[in-house]
Amino acid sequence: MEVKTEHDIDVHLDRSEPNDSEASFFTRHPHEGGSIKSPKETCMNGSDTRLQYLPTETNKRTFYKQDKPNNEMFAENNFHKFHKGKKAEHPCNCKTCGKSFNRTSNLKIHLRVHSGERPYKCTVCGKSFSQSSTLKSHMTIHNGERQHKCTSCGKSFVHSSSFKIHLRIHNGECPYKCTSCGKTFNRSSTLKSHMTIHNGERPYKCINCGKCFDRSSTLKTHMIIHNEERPYKCTSCGKSFNRSPTLKRHMTIHNGERLYKCTICEKSFNQSSNLKKHMRIHNGECPYTCSICGKSFNQSGHLKSHLRIHNGERPYNCIVCGKSFNQSSILKTHMRIHNGERPYKCTVCGKSFNRSSTLKSHLRIHNGERPHKCTVCGKSFNRPSTLKTHVTIHNGELLGLGEQVLFSQD
Repeated sequence: MEVKTEHDIDVHLDRSEPNDSEASFFTRHPHEGGSIKSPKETCMNGSDTRLQYLPTETNKRTFYKQDKPNNEMFAENNFHKFHKGKKAEHPCNCKTCGKSFNRTSNLKIHLRVHSGERPYKCTVCGKSFSQSSTLKSHMTIHNGERQHKCTSCGKSFVHSSSFKIHLRIHNGECPYKCTSCGKTFNRSSTLKSHMTIHNGERPYKCINCGKCFDRSSTLKTHMIIHNEERPYKCTSCGKSFNRSPTLKRHMTIHNGERLYKCTICEKSFNQSSNLKKHMRIHNGECPYTCSICGKSFNQSGHLKSHLRIHNGERPYNCIVCGKSFNQSSILKTHMRIHNGERPYKCTVCGKSFNRSSTLKSHLRIHNGERPHKCTVCGKSFNRPSTLKTHVTIHNGELLGLGEQVLFSQD
């Protein structure tokens, strides 16, 4: 019985049976084309000192040619040749997190997540990376290379993944769907942030006032309130802002751009959101209701500020005197007492004020406007406080004025 190993079969797998002339050639030249001796015969005659694959259970599988037809033997040999050297699907497991990989090289790269190893360093900015491919992508930031260009708007991108996400803006593709409300998004990260609305998760907490946020970017913006950082400055008036979108909206004041117009009163706005809020005045819509007292508001910000009346929250603290406020706008106005800022100037006499409402009352001196009228004698005043003092002449009482005298504003 002739014994052949998988090694022998692989060597002669694609070789056809020799014809008469070929058989005669191999008889005259026994070393041409390789020998078909069994490994046992080769080892016994000592003609080859190379390591031989003996048919044992610990090395290669053994096939018995005499037990199988020629075509069946060829098919089985082909199967083993195809799968020879093929690795197990997930032979490499991470001992830290249990994640599996099909290559040791992939496991080696993954282990850098746990060890923090970043062997690939950028020679320009010094930033380090765990993979050479990530460093290669990073280098395009410095050399300005943007291979992926949008044919619709002309915008170009460094990464193909960013380009792919951008294309969803044009084709309207929103593959990420919220399982709670059905709303769809073009980015998985946007869906993840949206889900915090339903589950109430707010993992980002302010270390100063304890306020929590659902996004790290929102917390970052919020922190500017405490440190008073305003990096975005208007080149026209010098006013500073804590966000670039706020500066962009502010610039429309100077250029007079008001693209959004109300169809009812023809009032125009520089933002679509402002027009939307304005329309609630006409239709009486107040979608934001206080769960404590039932009062409704047409803006979410107004409800938010209102709730601080009930819970006593005063998150905005003055760094000079320590006084606290429930609205950032009130803190901003208060700070003018300390820094002496008076941004509201009268165009008639040049007098300056720290509040817009104070300037408005002051202008009545020049234009003669007296909107606050006494219901007893008909005398008018330019301030409600002056009217309140006046009515005491009629009733002679400082208390209970609301029950005896009605105030009116024309």
